[in-house]
Amino acid sequence: MTTSREELVPKKGMVSSVIWNWFAFARSDLDQTTPRCKVCLKSVASKGSSTTNLLQHLKQKHPAEWEKCCAQRNEKDRGTTSTSRTAAKIQSTVTQTFSNCIPYDKNSARWKAITDAVGMYIAKDMVPIYTVEKPGFINMIKVLDPRYVLPSRKFFSEVALPQLYNSTRQRVAKELEEVSFYSATTDLWSSQTMQPYMSLTVHFINNDWTLRSVCLQTAYFPEDHTENGVKDPRIDRAIGVCKKAVSAFSYSWKKRRDMSEVQAELGLPTHQLITESPTRWGSRQRMIERFLEQEKALVRVLGSDKKSRHLVPTWQDLDVLESINKAVKPLQEFTDALSGESYVSVSYIKPVLHLFKTSLLQPEEEDAELTKTIKGKIMRYLDDKYSDPVKDELLDMSSLVDPRFRTTYIDPDKVEPVKKRAVAEMMSLPAPANNSTPQQPGTAVQVRQEDAQPPPKKKMTLAAFFKKNPVSSPNQSEAEKIETELKSFLLTPEVDPDTNPLEWWKRHQPNFPRLSVLAKKYLSIPATSAPSERVFSVGGGIVTCHRACLKPEVVDRLVFLAKNV
Repeated sequence: MTTSREELVPKKGMVSSVIWNWFAFARSDLDQTTPRCKVCLKSVASKGSSTTNLLQHLKQKHPAEWEKCCAQRNEKDRGTTSTSRTAAKIQSTVTQTFSNCIPYDKNSARWKAITDAVGMYIAKDMVPIYTVEKPGFINMIKVLDPRYVLPSRKFFSEVALPQLYNSTRQRVAKELEEVSFYSATTDLWSSQTMQPYMSLTVHFINNDWTLRSVCLQTAYFPEDHTENGVKDPRIDRAIGVCKKAVSAFSYSWKKRRDMSEVQAELGLPTHQLITESPTRWGSRQRMIERFLEQEKALVRVLGSDKKSRHLVPTWQDLDVLESINKAVKPLQEFTDALSGESYVSVSYIKPVLHLFKTSLLQPEEEDAELTKTIKGKIMRYLDDKYSDPVKDELLDMSSLVDPRFRTTYIDPDKVEPVKKRAVAEMMSLPAPANNSTPQQPGTAVQVRQEDAQPPPKKKMTLAAFFKKNPVSSPNQSEAEKIETELKSFLLTPEVDPDTNPLEWWKRHQPNFPRLSVLAKKYLSIPATSAPSERVFSVGGGIVTCHRACLKPEVVDRLVFLAKNV
């Protein structure tokens, strides 16, 4: 077939395939029915708009041109897909923007969830309710979720917080319904606006053997209250000098700067002075200890300024402060330990009193007379405080049911009466609901005890254990069974002092079902009123100078939420 050199013209109309870059029509072919290859000028039969034969011709006759054609087809396909995606993305963005302009319905789950979270933030972090009207807070909420419309301050004060308060009270009430025994602490405190309040906190051990504390109420209490302390003119003067000197540094950045320079020069620790907190007696001891540590730097800085030279402590003042620190410092660690509320503390009182009497508060030869006087006054105060027969019986019972101490710190003459009282009290208590299957006294206690002991001890033989451990008989009376259970408890292997008694009882409750009820009753008692005193900090964060007009019922509600939510 001969090829013609007749001029070729491109396909008419819109061209959708890249193959037409390699094919055209003769000018004389007015209907463009026979396409010709631009490379070899041959005619290629093609039905209608089909390009299959054209592609096959290029692939078989001109491979290089075929590869170029494929490359152009792929590039075109990618461009088409990208355009489609861009259009879809634009459509999605428009839809999303439109939906973001529509605020959440106030009955929607999302609106309620965010509102509850804001209410929780106000209650738990003790921030003023007017925070929701602050521009910065409003802007933050808008950035986090543009569709959320923040309710007014009035809504939170009259709706959101009261609802949170009611739901929290219901939860607390439900929790208390399951409690058989609880103890209570209370204390008086004054807000920053000098308004007196009294708080009531209850303590109990729940069914999971976890020690819980719940602040039930904070009431306005316009009565005078005082604190006990060691009264001595020398002590009052020395502490007064100490507090004034510390205040001079608290309010002067120049003195603090000079203090840092002198500390470096004298090789002293670069510590800041400590200011006494009226509600924390331990802070006074820490203030005195830091004052004595930095005494040389204090004297240098205060003495170099005419206005503060009168605050330089005399040698008599320093001697008094040394005596106070030596007498009180050893007690600080024990006081902090006894002030906890997340662990058992009441059973520690007897061991701590024993340690005070035999060691820490015993006068030493090198003690100054004032140190001996302070130790003597503290010991007499403690003796008087715990000499009450009712308190002494309570402490004995608490020590008895603590597996770490049992009868170790009970007066030997009182051990038998304490046991009898424990048996009588267990007889009067309702029978425990125990779904667990009690195991044999010997093997069960021995295996569990090994788990409780961090350092592994030498195992007892089974026969030796049964010699020590009395086993109850089915024919025993209730009183005899209780006595046998108590004897078995007292004969169990020693428990490491670091063992958590509540975890021990959680594991051994099936073995001592009656005694475990008594343990729940006594081990929930806190050793001090510190849990109620901690309400001071919460109340101080709520009743501030900027919120001095809060009504007592509002203070009660906000303190309750901050402590219990």
